[in-house]
Amino acid sequence: MTRREEILNKTREIIVESLPELEGREFNEDTVINTDTGIDSMGFTLIICRLEAAFNVRIPNRQWQKLSTVKDVVDAIEKRMPKE
Repeated sequence: MTRREEILNKTREIIVESLPELEGREFNEDTVINTDTGIDSMGFTLIICRLEAAFNVRIPNRQWQKLSTVKDVVDAIEKRMPKE
């Protein structure tokens, strides 16, 4: 499994943990987080905070507004993780 796949899988896991009603729903990189999942801004903030903790990264608040798809989130995390 690639590093990107690991990030994607963990992102999906955290979204479902944060919003259990989404259990069983398919998420791919093109999923628009707030419109396709119904996540509100508070839920999104919770997800970003959990992802930051899980991957030990910090995504600047000003960038959060630019994250709309699962791919955007995975890209932001991947970019901030230390190189292997």
